[in-house]
Order: sequence, then C-alpha cells, then structure tokens
Amino acid sequence: MPPSERPSDRRARIREGHHRAIIDAAASLLGAKGADGFTVEELARRAEVSRRTVFNHFGSVDDIVITVCTEVLGDLVETFESRPSAPAGTSDAGVFDELAEALRSTDLVAPIAYLTRVLGTSDNDSSQRRAVVLLRAFTEVSERIAAEMLRRHPEADELTTRLLVSSLIGGLVVLHTHWLAATGGSADTASRAVWDELLDQLIRQTRDGYASTASLGAHTS
Repeated sequence: MPPSERPSDRRARIREGHHRAIIDAAASLLGAKGADGFTVEELARRAEVSRRTVFNHFGSVDDIVITVCTEVLGDLVETFESRPSAPAGTSDAGVFDELAEALRSTDLVAPIAYLTRVLGTSDNDSSQRRAVVLLRAFTEVSERIAAEMLRRHPEADELTTRLLVSSLIGGLVVLHTHWLAATGGSADTASRAVWDELLDQLIRQTRDGYASTASLGAHTS
C-alpha cells in the first residue's frame, strides 16, 4: 500500500476494482453465452471474486445484466453530453429538439441488436425478460439524460423536463418491439432504415402531443 494511501481509500479502490471486474466478466459471458447461459458461480470465477462478493455489489443476476445493458446504451448518453448546450432560456420545444437530434445522430441499432441477441428471442419467457431488462436499462439512461438536461438548463422546470425525456427514451422500448418484428433483430442497412422511420414517427408524434399541450397552456395562461 502506498504510504500516502489511507486504509479507507484502499478499500474503496478494491471495491471499485471488484465492481468493474464483475461487470466486465458479465459482459464477456453475455456475449459468449447469452443472459441465460451462465451461472453466478461462473461469473464469480471469471471476475476472480467470490459468489458473496458478487451479491455484495448486485442484488441479482438481472441487476448485473441491466448494468451491462445500460453501459452498452451509454453511447446515447455520451452523444448527448458531447453536444453543445442550447442557449440559456431555450424554450421547452427547443430542448425537445436538442434531445431529438441526439437520438437521430446516435447509432442505436448496433447496441440494440446486440442486446436483443444476448437477451434471447427464442420463447415467451425470453421475450418477457428482454422487455423488462430493456425497460429498466432505458429507464436508467433516461434518468442520466434528464439529469444532464437539468444541469444544462437549470432554469427549466424539473417535472416538464423529466416528462419530456421519459416520453422519448421510454418510447424507444416500444420502437424496439416493432423494429424486431420487422427486421428479426439484424443490424444492417435495411434494419437501420426501419429504425430511422420508427424513430421519426416517435419524435413526430411526441412533438405533436407536446406542442398541443404547450398551445393549450398558452391559451389558458
């Protein structure tokens, strides 16, 4: 232990290392065997930790899988975070457009196709589990984007911002179902065209609904 490192810092560093090792091992096993293809014991061996350590960090295997899925979808958050902030005082509609453009400019087909494959498509149980895992993963992504949006626009109403973000990000889970039925989960040019069309429909319908609400508020204020 370095002379300047306190015992509490060392424990935190070890815990962080274990956490990262478990996630990395889970990602490797997911890619090789799918979500139902490995046990906690196998995960612990791959991560070089004990079974107890795995459950000290995560409540269940699904929690680990969701964390991996959230990281796979992290490009969406990074795309949004890397975009220039809209000017202070931007209207709600302008903030909506900021997020919509980030969705359009992020390649979501590749990570969603990967997640579809590793989460399974063979039976009803796999489909139900996939839907739950994707919903929870997208919910975490939504919360991160909402937090970033509020950081960029501290003057924005928190409830309105969170509703706006969740409407779009939550809609991606619905899009996935229609995209999978139309493409079989492939990640090629044709499936990207299907995704882009579905995404445009989501953005258009969400914007129209929001614009109607904003118009009603303007008339009643």
